[in-house]
Amino acid sequence: MAYEAPTHTVERSLRATTGAKVIAGVDEVGRGAWAGPVTVCAAITGLRRPPEGLTDSKLLTHKRRDALLEVLEAWVTSYALGHASPDEIDELGMTAALRLAAERALEALPVRPDAVILDGKHDYLGGSWQVRTVIKGDQSCVAVSAASVIAKVRRDRMMAELGGMGGGFEAYGFCDNAGYPSPVHRAALAEWGPTPHHRLSWAYLDALPRWRHLKKVRRSEEAMELENGGQLGFDF
Repeated sequence: MAYEAPTHTVERSLRATTGAKVIAGVDEVGRGAWAGPVTVCAAITGLRRPPEGLTDSKLLTHKRRDALLEVLEAWVTSYALGHASPDEIDELGMTAALRLAAERALEALPVRPDAVILDGKHDYLGGSWQVRTVIKGDQSCVAVSAASVIAKVRRDRMMAELGGMGGGFEAYGFCDNAGYPSPVHRAALAEWGPTPHHRLSWAYLDALPRWRHLKKVRRSEEAMELENGGQLGFDF
């Protein structure tokens, strides 16, 4: 299926209106998972023509994403990943965990960006960063599309490693579901309960009587609101 290619329209607008020269596209993956970290990629691409077929990672097949990753890692000016662990998600709530992961990614770049294009309509970054939010930025903005693909493939591979490294985690199907609530994942949770890689403040534990006692209490209303609205989202 053909998709409209992302452009540098937002990047050019930021350059013209703010004087920003170094602009990073930022996207996240793992927000709706029950296990594993939330991962953010910050990518700087400049204004060069993007690789053919680049778009939102969710619109690409697994094979196409893997192939694009090799191209993107050589093509982007620079990129960095930031993660927030399940424990940090439980402790801080998802919005604060996203902010932490994004800050880690941005601060790991070799050059501090003058501006950030953030996918979505909510600025969860804020602070000292100049942010432009763009709904469906992962489809329309080159740098955000690149960040989307890199974050997705890298986190999927991380979860596959967790699922294949022994320790009894193979039954949860992390190699295939990346920590999202697939039927295999749900069945394993019901039988063996959560692993050290699971988020223990999420509502899925309410439906598991044998393991409900392990649930942690969220510490912020913001965190609970995001869980209720986002836990069943799939950004495979």
